[in-house]
Amino acid sequence: MKRKPIVAVVGRPNVGKSTFFNAVAGEKISIVKDTPGVTRDRIYVDVSWLDRSFTLVDTGGIEPDTSDTLLKQMREQAEIAIATADVILFMTDVKQGLVDSDSKVCDMLRRSGKPVILVVNKVDDFNKYMPDVYEFYNLGIGDPFAVSSVNRLGFGDLLDEVIKFFPEDAGLEEEDDRIRVAVVGKPNVGKSSLINKILGENRLIVSDIAGTTRDAVDTNVKYNGKEYVFIDTAGVRRKAKIKEDLEKYMIVRTLGAVDRADVVLLLIDAVEGVTEQDAKIAGIAHDNGKAIIVVVNKWDAIEKNDKTIYKFTEDVKNTLSFMQYAEILFISAKTGQRISKLFEMIDAVHANYCMRIGTGVLNEIMTKAVAMQQPPTDKGKRLKLFYITQASVKPPTFVIFVNDKELMHFSYTRYIENQIRETFGFTGTPLHFIIRQREDNDK
Repeated sequence: MKRKPIVAVVGRPNVGKSTFFNAVAGEKISIVKDTPGVTRDRIYVDVSWLDRSFTLVDTGGIEPDTSDTLLKQMREQAEIAIATADVILFMTDVKQGLVDSDSKVCDMLRRSGKPVILVVNKVDDFNKYMPDVYEFYNLGIGDPFAVSSVNRLGFGDLLDEVIKFFPEDAGLEEEDDRIRVAVVGKPNVGKSSLINKILGENRLIVSDIAGTTRDAVDTNVKYNGKEYVFIDTAGVRRKAKIKEDLEKYMIVRTLGAVDRADVVLLLIDAVEGVTEQDAKIAGIAHDNGKAIIVVVNKWDAIEKNDKTIYKFTEDVKNTLSFMQYAEILFISAKTGQRISKLFEMIDAVHANYCMRIGTGVLNEIMTKAVAMQQPPTDKGKRLKLFYITQASVKPPTFVIFVNDKELMHFSYTRYIENQIRETFGFTGTPLHFIIRQREDNDK
C-alpha cells in the first residue's frame, strides 16, 4: 500500500507560496495528476523529482497579530499544517527582509520536530539579492535556499534537499490482506461516533495502534472473524471561523488517509444534506481511484415518509454526479442502525475493487456493444475497436486497442464501461480505461 510523503509550503501572506506551488506543478520537472473529477480548489498536487514522488501542499498565509483571536487562528493553522506534513518548506520574502512575524512562525515550526527547510523567495537576481539572503541565517534553522518562483530559479537544489528527508521506503507499507477503510468527511458529521460505535461492540474491539501517518489513527477491527484496518481522520475540528484555510487542511488530511485506503467511507450529515464540501472530499477518493461508499449518518434524526430516502438518494447522485457507481447506505452511528450492513457493503465493494475479468469474456461484451451501437466516425473515418483486456485491479483498469485514439470519444468509452458494468456490476468502484492506438495490420 503506497503513501506519498506530504510537503507543505508554510509562511506569511504574500511571500509567494502559491506562485511557488503553481511553478512546481507546471514545470516539466513535475508530474501533475489531473484526473477528471469534481471542480474544487487546487491546493495540493502530486509531483515527482528524480525518482521520488510526493504531494505538494499550498497552505494559507499565517499572519501573527496582537489580537488574541488572530493569534489563536494563526496557531491553529500552523498546528494543522505541521500535523499534515512530513517535510515543511518555510517560505520567506527577500524583498521584505526578515520580519518579526517570520521569527514567530519559525519558533512554531522549530518546536514541531519536523524537518523544516528555509526558503527565501523572490531572489530574481542572485548577484543582487544574495547578500540579503544571508540575513535569514538569523532564524537559526539552517542554510536558506534562494529561489525565484516567478523565474523558476533555484528549484533543483531545493528539491534535492526535500527528498533527502524521505525514508528510503517512503510510499511503501508492509503488505497484508486486511481491507483498509478510510473514514472521511466534514467536521462533526460523526466520524468519531462511527468508529466508537464499532469499537463499542465487544466482539469487534481488538486494539488501537498509532497510525503510520501523523494525520490519522489506524484502528484494528475484527468483525465476524475478519480483520479490517479503519483509518480515522476525525481529528479536524473547526475551533475558529477560518473556513477557507481550515477546509484546505481538512482536504490534505483526507488526502493522506485516502492514499492508504482500499475502501473510502464518505460520511454525510443527513440533517445538513449533501454539500459542495462533501463533493470536494468525494472528488479526492474518485481521483485516487478508490472504492467508495457514501454513508449518510444521523438518519435517526430525520423526519421520514415513504419518499424521504429516494429524495435524499437523488440529491446525493446529483451532487456527486461524477461517481454514479458509489454505493449509498443510510445509518445512525448513535443507535447502531445498519452498522452490520456497512461491513457487508465494505466486503462487497472491495471484492468489486479487486475483480478481474477474463480477456475472452471482455471481448465478447465489447463485440456485442459495438454491434448494438456503431462506433463514431469523423470525416469519413470510422473508429474500430480491435481488442480489450484488463491490465490491473484496485481499481479495475482496462486497455482498449483502437485504430485512432482521437475517434474514441469520452461518451463511447462511457458506453463500453456501462456495458461492462451491466454484466458484472462493479458497484462501489471506479473503472479506468486506457486507450491505445494500433494499425489494422499490427499483431
